Amino acid sequence: MRIGFLVASLAALCLAVTGCKKEQAAKQAGGGAEQQKPLRMGFFPNITHAQALVGNASGAFQQALPGIETKMFNAGPAAMEALTSGSLDASYVGTGPAINTFLKAGRELRIIAAAVDGGAVLVTKTARSPAELKGKTLASPQLGNTQDITLRHWLGQQGLKVGQDVTVTPLSNPDILGLFLNGKIEGAWVPEPWGARMVAEGGGHILVDERDLWPQRRFHTTVLVTTQKALTERREQLKKLVRVHVELTRQWQQQPDAFVSRVNDAFSKVTGHPISEPVLKDSFTRLEPALEPVPAQLQTAAEHAQQLGFIASSDLKGLVDDSLLREVMATPSAAPDAGP
Repeated sequence: MRIGFLVASLAALCLAVTGCKKEQAAKQAGGGAEQQKPLRMGFFPNITHAQALVGNASGAFQQALPGIETKMFNAGPAAMEALTSGSLDASYVGTGPAINTFLKAGRELRIIAAAVDGGAVLVTKTARSPAELKGKTLASPQLGNTQDITLRHWLGQQGLKVGQDVTVTPLSNPDILGLFLNGKIEGAWVPEPWGARMVAEGGGHILVDERDLWPQRRFHTTVLVTTQKALTERREQLKKLVRVHVELTRQWQQQPDAFVSRVNDAFSKVTGHPISEPVLKDSFTRLEPALEPVPAQLQTAAEHAQQLGFIASSDLKGLVDDSLLREVMATPSAAPDAGP
């Protein structure tokens, strides 16, 4: 009986040791239950999500992360709701929704890389100065979104009160363009390519190029975000995602004309309508690729939103975590081919 008990104990010990070794090997290989699940990434069908469009269309994300699930959203709040609920692991998104989600959803969101700078303008039909906007109606893409906050803050700086001197109406970008073409609104603060379309199709005038309001004419339009939970449980997968993002950004920096063409091809695939060449080129004169988040820019944007009453605090401590980006940029590129 003692011998039998000894044999059974030894067998159990062997199984336990084997199991521990397997678990350790899985962890070393970037395993764990969460690491084995496909990564889920969100993006918008906008040219301000250029790297996401090209990476999705070229298969670069799929090659680096087999089985990755990409989901398209029309607005930042919906994407951020999916992220905080656990339906997404990462997403490209504007700074406004990112900051809002960080402050209102337990400070769990993390910006892990910048993506696109610039590309927002105030286009008007007749006004050629702030004073000429008095009594007019302007539009923004969504109440409290990045462009809406910028427009309201800028109007205040010009001594114009929203609701008294100027009316600001939140509308979808396609509706903004339609009403502008029909003369129903004076103008709008919009992201590209909508600004370029208002100029090309509606005879609009760029009253304000938002770059002129920022130091060195740079501000983040799009960033890549995740959650602290995903950073802990899916770090190796997110690192691969960041590596592809860096590779695509470098392609944009090194071969801008070729990359812009690929953006339009990808945009056409997801929307069914390519952007006309003049509008595309005009749009990208105001867009720049970006990688490293600039906390000072994010802080300024948060303070503007707080001043307008959209958020109660502008404390962004912990929002940026660029550790993955620094790891990727410190090592030789090992990203899969992200296309020609």
